[in-house]
Amino acid sequence: MRGPPAERDVDELLDFGVVNLDKPPGPSAHQVSGWVRDLAGVEQAAHAGTLDPKVTGCLPTLLGDATRLAQVFLEGTKEYVAVLELHGPAPADLDRVVSEFEGELYQKPPRKSAVSRRLRTRTIYGLDVLEVKDRKVLLRIDCESGTYIRKLCHDIGLALGTGGHMGHLRRTRTDPFDDSNLVNLHTFTDALAFAEEGDEALLREVVAPAERSLAHLPRVTIAPSAAEQVAHGAQVYAPGVIDADDGIDRDALVACYNPDDAVVCLGRLVGDADAERGEVVRLERVLV
Repeated sequence: MRGPPAERDVDELLDFGVVNLDKPPGPSAHQVSGWVRDLAGVEQAAHAGTLDPKVTGCLPTLLGDATRLAQVFLEGTKEYVAVLELHGPAPADLDRVVSEFEGELYQKPPRKSAVSRRLRTRTIYGLDVLEVKDRKVLLRIDCESGTYIRKLCHDIGLALGTGGHMGHLRRTRTDPFDDSNLVNLHTFTDALAFAEEGDEALLREVVAPAERSLAHLPRVTIAPSAAEQVAHGAQVYAPGVIDADDGIDRDALVACYNPDDAVVCLGRLVGDADAERGEVVRLERVLV
């Protein structure tokens, strides 16, 4: 079992940590995670959601065993700032037309997508026009994971009657991370070098325990004896549950912790945490 997150040494952080990386323009998200892996000297690293080479911004990158947490980023929302480049003058009803794209939309992934090109729905939770200059419209988009912003910009352009395409795009949030404390590759490299010389302060600032990636998920606390059983493949049963967040929806993805705040597993809530018996959490990922 891992110890409390706040007490882990540098090697443990790098083997089960997360960096809230500021992706630069140019390389793919896969290339960036490969650089992080090689710099940190770990066997694997995984990014939290693909960004095209030209796109910048929030790219949380999981290190070592923390790569098993990658699925949690499919549960949260994303926020982007995008430049919509219109093919004609912005019409007077621009704000009204843009607002009509809030809510549930049908989207088909583009031809170059890695997923099947089937029509699917994605939800736009918020869509704001921040600024209009000539034929460029600055948009802030709060949306469901898996939304294609390029397709959204194209469709808005059609609805406006001018046509349009996406210009620059920057991701400003992927739950539970945002752009308030991003780390660039230069700072990450410096932090590793300083740690090699015995100064761990910067590395501890830029690499967080992997539990940081789970802050947006409902929490279930289980007894040490239950954590030992989970490590050997057992489900989480009611007698082993110490506490749980209120109001967790049935079948919601939850993170289970031991009393020292170290994550034990991810799973789906299938029973009542207050019950005396029965299965409470069905395992999806064992993390110990």
